[in-house]
Amino acid sequence: MQKTFGIKTTDKETLKNWYFLMSLGRKLDDRAPNYLKQALGWSYHAPYAGHDGIQLAVGQVFEKNKDHLFPYYRDMLTAISAGLTAEEIIMNGISKAGDLASGGRHMSNHFAKPEWNIHNVSSATGNHTLHAVGVARGMKRYGVNAVAISSQGESSTSEGYVYEAINGASNEKLPVIFVIQDNNYGISVHKRDQTANWRAADNFTGFKNLRIIHCDGKNVFDSMNAMTEAKRHAKEKSEPVIVHASTIRIHSHSNSDKHELYRDDMERFCAQANDPFERYRKTLIISGRVSEEELDELDQKAKAEVSKAHKKVIVAADPTPESIFDFVIPEPYAAEKYPDGTHKLESGEKFKLIQALNETLKAEFRHNPDTFIWGQDIANKDKGGIFNVTKGMQQEFGIERVFNAPIAEDFIVGTANGMSRFDDKIRIVIEGAEFADYFWPAMEQFVEMTHDYWRSNGAFAPNVVIRLASGGYIGGGLYHSQTIEGAMTTFPGIRVVYPSFADDAAGLLRTAMRSKGPTLFLEPKALYNDPKAETWVPEDFEVPFGKARIRREGNDLTIITYGNTSHMCLAVAEKIAQESGKSIEVIDIRSLIPLDKDTILNSVKKTNRALVVHEDKVFGGFGGELAAIISNEGFTYLDAPVKRVGSTFTPVGFNPILERAILPDIDKIYTAAKEVLDF
Repeated sequence: MQKTFGIKTTDKETLKNWYFLMSLGRKLDDRAPNYLKQALGWSYHAPYAGHDGIQLAVGQVFEKNKDHLFPYYRDMLTAISAGLTAEEIIMNGISKAGDLASGGRHMSNHFAKPEWNIHNVSSATGNHTLHAVGVARGMKRYGVNAVAISSQGESSTSEGYVYEAINGASNEKLPVIFVIQDNNYGISVHKRDQTANWRAADNFTGFKNLRIIHCDGKNVFDSMNAMTEAKRHAKEKSEPVIVHASTIRIHSHSNSDKHELYRDDMERFCAQANDPFERYRKTLIISGRVSEEELDELDQKAKAEVSKAHKKVIVAADPTPESIFDFVIPEPYAAEKYPDGTHKLESGEKFKLIQALNETLKAEFRHNPDTFIWGQDIANKDKGGIFNVTKGMQQEFGIERVFNAPIAEDFIVGTANGMSRFDDKIRIVIEGAEFADYFWPAMEQFVEMTHDYWRSNGAFAPNVVIRLASGGYIGGGLYHSQTIEGAMTTFPGIRVVYPSFADDAAGLLRTAMRSKGPTLFLEPKALYNDPKAETWVPEDFEVPFGKARIRREGNDLTIITYGNTSHMCLAVAEKIAQESGKSIEVIDIRSLIPLDKDTILNSVKKTNRALVVHEDKVFGGFGGELAAIISNEGFTYLDAPVKRVGSTFTPVGFNPILERAILPDIDKIYTAAKEVLDF
C-alpha cells in the first residue's frame, strides 16, 4: 500500500529536510533581485514564492539518472529539491562559465543538470512538453520503468503544442507527468482571458488514457501525495497524468514586471498572507513535531550555505568571447570511405533518386537497431509516405520503429528532439511534413533543435534527420511546390543538404543518419522518379558534409547550383559547348550548410565568371549568400558581375502557365549564362 504523507505520518528527519530545502530556496529567491541591482547578473528572475508545496514535491519524487525532469523558468525550488546546490543555482543566476545548464549562454533562471537528466529547456513557454513526451516514448520502447516530468504554468496550456503533447501522450499511453502550476496569471494576463475553464487541466477531461489529479500546490503534504500518486499511476499504467496544482504568485511575474499595475492592494495582501512557507513552518511548530529552535537552526544553516556559495561563485570564471563558436553543431560522422564524396561505379543497376533513399533508409535501419522513423502517412500497408519513400519499411522493421504520427508537425519534430534525449545512441529520421511547404507549424521546434547544442554548452544535440519533399515542377501550387532553404539556412546549428542525383541522395542520407546533431534533408520531389537523376550507387556510399561536387568541368564560366536546377544547368552547359565551344563548369554544392567555399572560389579563380542558379526566389534566396561570398572573397578573380537565376518574388502558382512563368528553366538559365559570358 502506498504511503500517505502527513504531519503525523512523515518522519521527523524528512520534515526537517523539507523545511531546510524550502528555507534555502526562499533565501535564494529573495536574494536573486539583489544581484541585478548590483549589476552582477540574474537579469531575469521569476520568483517562485507561492509555489513552494508543488515544487518541493516535484523535486522529491524525481529520481536522478532514471527519471527525466523538464523544469520551467519558475522552478527554482524544484531544482533545489531535486538536488541542485546553492552554488549551482547562483552559478546559473549570474551566468558564469561553470553554469551546469548552459555556461551562461541561456537566460538565468533556466536551471538544469544534464548529467542527472534535468534538462535545459527553452524560454518558449510549454515548449518542453513535447520533449517530455519524446523521452517517455523512449522509456516505453526500451522498457525502462521511469517517468518524464514536464513542469509549467497554467497559461502555457493555451499553446497548441501543449495540446499536441497531451494528445500524443494519451494516444501512445506514455509515462509522462504534466505538472501545471496554476497561480492565476500569465505575466499580467489573468487566466479568465486564457480559457473558459477555471482550472486549465479541465480542458483535457475528454482525453482517453489520461488521469487528472488536482491538489493544493501551496500545501506540502497534499502536493507530495498528488505527485507520489501521479508517479505510481504513470509507471504502473504507462499512462500520462496531469497534476494541476493551485498556487499563488506572491511577487511580480519577474524582475521586469510590476504587479502593482494590475493587482490591487487587497489581492497582493491576500497572496502574502497565504505564504506556503510560513504555513508549513507554523504547521511544524503547532504539531510539536519540530521545535521553533530547530527551525531557526535550519534557517541559519541555509543562510550560511547561501553566503558560502555566493563567495565562491562571485569569483568564478565568466564565459570568454572566443567561446561563442564552441558547440554550434557536433562534428559529423567522418565519411572516410569516400572522402571527396565521389565514386567510380559504372556498372550494375542504376537507382532512381527515390529508390536510393528507400534502400539507404533500410540499410541504415539494419546497420543501427536504435534507429526510428515516423511522420504523416508513412506506414500504411503498402504505402510509405505520400511519395512512397518509406515503402516496405514497417513490414521489415515493425511498428515499434516505423510508425505514423498525428498530423501535427510540431509534435513530429518536438518528440524527435525528446526521444533523442533518452539515449545518445538513438538516431531518428522524421518526415517533418508531407511537403516542405507544410513545415511552418513546426518552426518553433525546428528553431529549438538548431540551438539545443549551443544553448546546453555541448551537453545535448538532437540526433535527428528531418526529411522534407521540396520544390516545384510538379504542378502543385501553393503548399506543394515551394522550396524553403532560403529561410532555413539562416539558423546556425543545423546542417542543410539538397541533393540532385541518386548517389548523392544516398551518400548524404547515410552520413546524416550516422552523424550527431540535426540535419535538414531537402529532397527535390520532382526528381524522385526522373531518369535524369538516376545513377549507379555503391551500397556503402557516403558523402561528407561541406563537400561540393563538380558535375562538369570547364574553363569559361562557373555555374553554382543544387537540387532541381542542377540538371538544367548541365543541359545549358552542353548546349553552349555545342554552339560555341565554350566550356562551363557546373558545381553541385549538395551541402548548403556547411558550404564548400574552397571548391566554389577555386573554380571562379579558374573561369573568372560566376552564375548562381537555384529554384528558390532570387530575392532572399540562398544564392544571395553564394554571390556575396564570391564578391567578397573572389572579387579580384572576376571579369564580370556575379549573376543569379531563380524564381520570381512570388508564391509558386498552380496553373502550369503560372508555374512556368515563376520557376527557373533551361531558357532562363541559358540567357543568363550567355550574358555573363558575353560581358
